[in-house]
Amino acid sequence: MPSSASPLVYLLLGAAGSGRREVLADLIEGGLATGDQPAVLLAEGEASDPNEAKLGAIIRWTLQSGAIAAALPPGATHVFFVTDGRHDPLDQIEAFKPWLEAHGGGLARVLCFVNCELAEKNPPLLAWFDACVHFADVVLLSRREGVANKWLSDFQTHFKGQFFPCLFEFVKQGRVANPALLLEPQARRMTHLFDEEPDWIFTTADGKVLEDEEEAEGDEEVEVTPAPDPWLVRDATGRRVKKIPDIRKFIG
Repeated sequence: MPSSASPLVYLLLGAAGSGRREVLADLIEGGLATGDQPAVLLAEGEASDPNEAKLGAIIRWTLQSGAIAAALPPGATHVFFVTDGRHDPLDQIEAFKPWLEAHGGGLARVLCFVNCELAEKNPPLLAWFDACVHFADVVLLSRREGVANKWLSDFQTHFKGQFFPCLFEFVKQGRVANPALLLEPQARRMTHLFDEEPDWIFTTADGKVLEDEEEAEGDEEVEVTPAPDPWLVRDATGRRVKKIPDIRKFIG
């Protein structure tokens, strides 16, 4: 069990209406051990949900000037950080990393919820889910009622064909088959954003990118910086190079 000074933190991605709080109640009930103390940080913009009654005390967090305003609850062993399902997940992920580092929590896993009904009806949203799954250790396929089996198979194949290491799990009536397995703090994500030893970029003073530091000539100065995650790279105007749809246009 982690100490109260360094809780395990779980990041929950997904569009509003994906059933995150319903499944979270199942994860807390069936995945934690006796003596564990869970806490839920919920985005202020998330509407209330009947399943919140099963989650215990909930702390609302906000995004202010690109920074997350919230504190890790004292005494918590497991913290579940639920993003705002109506806003850009990349903005929230970008703010989440420095917040986590500043508060000393350890990232256990990133859980991505896929509203299959929404995704099947709106093919342009594939880019939105591409971005979220890139950061995920576990992908939870929810809201599958009436969704074609072929679509479910094609959706998973889209990622498995690119050798995504994340787990794909089905949600049935708000529950998962093995809550403890999904909460196991083992990284299976494609991104290196949260790695303790990130990839590095070696560049010369004039901006030339080197394969490694040994390529520098003579006394040429080399600058070393962490390699940016491809989904978070911005161009000269400050806009992201890889764009995703505005989820609000699809969920109302």
